[in-house]
Amino acid sequence: MREAGNIAEVARLQPDYMGFIFYERSPRFAGGLMPEALSVLPAETLRVGVFVNAEKDYILRQAARYRLDLLQLHGDETPAACAALKKSGYGIIKAFGVQSAADFGATHRYEEACAYFLFDAKTPQRGGSGKKFDHRLLASYSGKTPFFLSGGIAPEDTATVAALRLPRCAAVDINSRFESSPGVKNAAEVGRFIEAVRE
Repeated sequence: MREAGNIAEVARLQPDYMGFIFYERSPRFAGGLMPEALSVLPAETLRVGVFVNAEKDYILRQAARYRLDLLQLHGDETPAACAALKKSGYGIIKAFGVQSAADFGATHRYEEACAYFLFDAKTPQRGGSGKKFDHRLLASYSGKTPFFLSGGIAPEDTATVAALRLPRCAAVDINSRFESSPGVKNAAEVGRFIEAVRE
C-alpha cells in the first residue's frame, strides 16, 4: 500500500496485516508516504515493512518512522542479519522463492531467526510478479516455522485458497492481482477475499 486514501479504504476491511514496500526499484515503493496515513489502521492490523537487501540502519529508521510490527525481507539476507533485526524487537518474515520441493531446504538455517516464512513463486523479480507456484508442493514443507502463502493469488482463486488445509499457513498474502494500478488495491475485491477466507 502507498496511497493514503486507498489505505483508509482497505483499513475499513480490518485486514490482519498491511504491507508497505521500502524498495526503491518497486513500482509500489512507499517511501513518500506520510506516517500519519497509517493512523487509520485498526490496532489489530499489524504493519509490515518490505525490504530487499537493505542496510540495517535504513530498515530500523523506516521501522521507527512508520511504527512497523514486522519486517519482511525479500532479498539475500542471511540468518545472522535476520537474527540481528529480531533482536531489535521486530517480527521477521523471510521470503523464499518456490519452484520445487527442494527449495524448502533453504529455510532450515532461518528457523530460529524468523517468526514467519513467506513462500512466493521463484522469479527473477523480488516479489510482485503475479506468478503462481504449485501449492501442492507445500505438502513437502516440514519446517516448524509458520508461513505466509503468496504468489499470484487472484480474486478468481478465492474459493481454492479458502479450501486449502495447511496447518502451518498463518496468512495469505495478496498483492498485484488485486490492484487497479501498482500499489492501489481494489477494495471491493479485497473485501470479498477476506470474507471468504475468514469464513
